[in-house]
Amino acid sequence: MHSMRYELQDTSKVKHLFDGWEETLIYSCLQGVMGKVYVTDRENPRSAAAFVGCFLILAGEPDWELVAEKPDGFVIMLPQNEAWAELIEACFPDAKRVVRYAIRKDTKFDTDSLKQMAADIPEGYELHRIDDRIYDLCLQNPVTYDFVSSFKTKEAYLEEGLGIVALKDGEIAAGASSYSRYREGIEIEVDTREQDRRKHLATACSAALILECLDRGLYPSWDAHNLNSVHLAEKLGYEFSHEYAAYEVSGEMRTH
Repeated sequence: MHSMRYELQDTSKVKHLFDGWEETLIYSCLQGVMGKVYVTDRENPRSAAAFVGCFLILAGEPDWELVAEKPDGFVIMLPQNEAWAELIEACFPDAKRVVRYAIRKDTKFDTDSLKQMAADIPEGYELHRIDDRIYDLCLQNPVTYDFVSSFKTKEAYLEEGLGIVALKDGEIAAGASSYSRYREGIEIEVDTREQDRRKHLATACSAALILECLDRGLYPSWDAHNLNSVHLAEKLGYEFSHEYAAYEVSGEMRTH
């Protein structure tokens, strides 16, 4: 059976389906900055799937095809409501339901406090913006891969993206970077390699990145996949909004 899933070029046709959903990954797709929007009806879509990085965001009337014809590899599906969630569970019985934590998008930051956090790193480490050379380093390690991997090319990252890493002996110990970009800001991805945890490196990199964003008039959006990430966000000045459900679907899973 051939797929009836189409990539939609005119995203204005589905904008209303995502109304009120404060998720910058959706903005990236609707604005055409990055990502794709899939529909099963090009003329009059009643359902849509926005796809960027490894996130597939499902809105409108639940549509089996948009779930079943998922992009290759590991995908995190975000259902707009329980009806979509039930469809994901029916389609991928092995999918793992997880709780994620939305963070408010209207944060007013205390820049003095952020400057102190950015300066507070142990000896032997230095903060560095992700440039041409560090971009290549990011791709060499699964811990840092997602700092840049959602962007199609190195050029796209260097033009649209923004990131700060903590280097030690020329290697990336930790970092905070744009997982994705939308017109008004970025979605932040943070990680620290195992042996460098508990040294305030993620805090320092995140604080420095938020300051860079504010300097450029960009909003540094934060979405947390666990409570540690929520606590780090709160330390940086963000406010928790609400929990929501997501589904992790591995690359090998087959539909019924």
